[in-house]
Amino acid sequence: MNDSNRKMVRLLISGRVQGVGYRDWMIETAVALGVDGWVRNRRDGTVEALAAGTIAAVDALVRAAWSGPAAARVTAVDVSAPAEPLPATGFSRRPTG
Repeated sequence: MNDSNRKMVRLLISGRVQGVGYRDWMIETAVALGVDGWVRNRRDGTVEALAAGTIAAVDALVRAAWSGPAAARVTAVDVSAPAEPLPATGFSRRPTG
């Protein structure tokens, strides 16, 4: 796959997204879509993720981020260009940042 078919974004998810299984849900969803990256809680109560993959897969993950697991109540999903290089393949959980 060439780089013109790939996309990488940083997501900052706000709302009731900690303590509801959001990170586990994000990992499962990203793996199912074939998206690489990571997810972590932030001290301010948000969840942050870096997602890389095909344009279609990353866009699908961004759309899904608005729902999250059943107990989550997402109020915002801010999408921006990442400030760091692409992570290794796979999707993992990082420590709280």
